[in-house]
Amino acid sequence: MLNTVKKQDGDALTVLLDGRLDTHTAAGFQEEMEPLLPGISSLTLDCEKLSYISSAGLRVLLTIEQEMEDQNKPMQLCHVSDVIRDVFDVTGFLDILKIV
Repeated sequence: MLNTVKKQDGDALTVLLDGRLDTHTAAGFQEEMEPLLPGISSLTLDCEKLSYISSAGLRVLLTIEQEMEDQNKPMQLCHVSDVIRDVFDVTGFLDILKIV
């Protein structure tokens, strides 16, 4: 299960991810995010409560990052746990995603 909490500050959007971003939740998260991207200037994904990410979750993050990049808008991840950071490291996503 993945729950999200969205906080908008002007046209900057922060999304708190709570739970698992996996094969069961990735498509729903992508569908939830896609209509929001054109209307924002920046995106922060707060991973403080993200407990697990699978390859399906990684694909969604990559897709969202590419859409933001195509629009010349920044995307970053914050509060990334060591477990999730290790997944990003092993998969090469540390070189793709901006983590603050």
